[in-house]
Formats: sequence, C-alpha cells, structure tokens
Amino acid sequence: MIERFDTGPRMSEMTIHNRVAYLAGQVPEDTSVDIVGQTEQVLKAIDELLALAVTDKSNILRAEIFLADMADFAGMNQAWDAWVPRGATPARATVEARLANPEWKVEIVVTAAVP
Repeated sequence: MIERFDTGPRMSEMTIHNRVAYLAGQVPEDTSVDIVGQTEQVLKAIDELLALAVTDKSNILRAEIFLADMADFAGMNQAWDAWVPRGATPARATVEARLANPEWKVEIVVTAAVP
C-alpha cells in the first residue's frame, strides 16, 4: 500500500511505502531571506512532513541538497549543522543546480525510515 500526503494534480509532498517516507523537494516560502534563512525554512518543512509520517529527522536515510549557487554552501551547512542530529547524520549529496524558481537558493529532498 502507498500512502500519499498533500497530493495535487502534479505531485504529492510525501509518499510512504514499506515504512519508508519519500519527500518531494522542499523549498523556502520566503525568498527575501539569505541562504541560512531559506535553509531553515526548508528544514522546518521537512520536520513537519516527517511528523505526519510519524517519524523524525533522526530517521533520515538520505538527503539530496540542491543549491542555486555553490557559494552558498557554507551558509546552508550552518543551518544544516544546527539542525541535523549528532550521531544520526544521513547519507548526503549536495550539488549546484538551476532551481525552478530563480529566487530559491536551496531545495532539499529526503528519504526517511518510518519506524
């Protein structure tokens, strides 16, 4: 069985199958802030979706981070390092990519276990 959350005509914000939660790319709502602020917004959105799946960031298996500009790598890591649980860091990849909205500085996709 597949569970879908916040399903629209194009995509779902999250799907769960076999006790694994797959999140769509999360992006900031307020693009007027810097990379730290945008990353914090994205991480908060991830926390909220994981809570719907009855899991949390300590169960993230993999994170894929897309930055519009690799010059923002240190600022993104500042927010990430403050958020990610010590001893439970997931596998992670970070790449530079042209994002769908030019005002977005970061987009993050995670996959998490649902205990």
